[in-house]
Amino acid sequence: MTPAELSRTVLHAVCRAVEDGVLPAPAPESVSVERPGPGGCGDYATNVALRLAGAAGRPPRAVAETLKERIGRNPAIAAVEITGPGFLNITLAEGAQRALIRTVLEQGPGYGQPAAAHRTHESHRAAEVRPEAGPDAAAGPEAVAGPEVGPEVGPAAAARRAPEAGPGADSAEEPRARLWNLTVDRLRRTQTAAARTAAHADARAAAPADPQADPHADARPAPAPPYDPALGADAVRWAMLSVAAHDRPRIGPELLRQHESNPLFTVRYAHSRTRALTRGARLLGFAAEPGEYVDTPLTGLIADYPGVLASAARLRAPDRLARHLESTADAVLGLQHTVLPIGDEKPTAAHRSRLAIAEAAGTVLAGGLSLLGVSAPEHL
Repeated sequence: MTPAELSRTVLHAVCRAVEDGVLPAPAPESVSVERPGPGGCGDYATNVALRLAGAAGRPPRAVAETLKERIGRNPAIAAVEITGPGFLNITLAEGAQRALIRTVLEQGPGYGQPAAAHRTHESHRAAEVRPEAGPDAAAGPEAVAGPEVGPEVGPAAAARRAPEAGPGADSAEEPRARLWNLTVDRLRRTQTAAARTAAHADARAAAPADPQADPHADARPAPAPPYDPALGADAVRWAMLSVAAHDRPRIGPELLRQHESNPLFTVRYAHSRTRALTRGARLLGFAAEPGEYVDTPLTGLIADYPGVLASAARLRAPDRLARHLESTADAVLGLQHTVLPIGDEKPTAAHRSRLAIAEAAGTVLAGGLSLLGVSAPEHL
């Protein structure tokens, strides 16, 4: 069960309580769920009881008691507890993890996009989202930013308010604004039912320019880049998109450092590790199969990915997606050593389940990177 599905489950429980006459309050249009705060428990928490208490004329805990039993009727929910003044803390059933991972593996890199939920049978075509792997071409601002889309956004506006940051600082803002707009436009179209084809086309358009594939590439103006072109387009895109619009990106040789201190390397390395685990499992004669419950933060991160895409699109904030990919990568690197059997150990259901979660996380990393216009190589 994803956070969006859980939100609808809670909303339906509220509507049933209102219709049954046990909750004398108007039903809200939407209900939000989030990770429990300090003192909370379970997988998710909601403050809907506190929101409805005033209109219902009852204490928040009394409203929470009314909703608790109705929410818990869903077989995908293992437990519902009330904490604090009336927060509802929800624990998902173990089978929910299995269903989530199956969904991700079926939908492929399109997971998290509404179109993918209706077009699971096209999951193989979703691989087109991923830009071609291989060495980055040395690209100037035109190749990095792509065509301008929409109005001027945060980076350009922030540049006018920011103090001077040295030679070339101002010239860096125009390509960043274009890239920001292009990426936001791509993210927004992933939220529509007809987004799939457009998202694929945009991702391919954002790939490093290939003069042989694009006969007009040499004719495009190429202003002097405000950064070292040897960094490559992937590194420059990540630098421009992974920090908030009001922050100035740092574009330097640290982007190419192959170390955990470099978020871009960590994210791409984590993706390549998921692919290596699949290859290693194949050599050992087993494949991914969601089954046994695996205690890992990856479950929540994978489930939260659709909501992150939606908020990144709504708030025009690609940096939110980049931060989520960083968290997912860290969790992958924490799980990777438990996926394959060690020594004479035989593959078990637990190994197959861990591999399935690793592959699902790799799917999220590949899909997220492609939406940022960054390649996700299988070998790194």
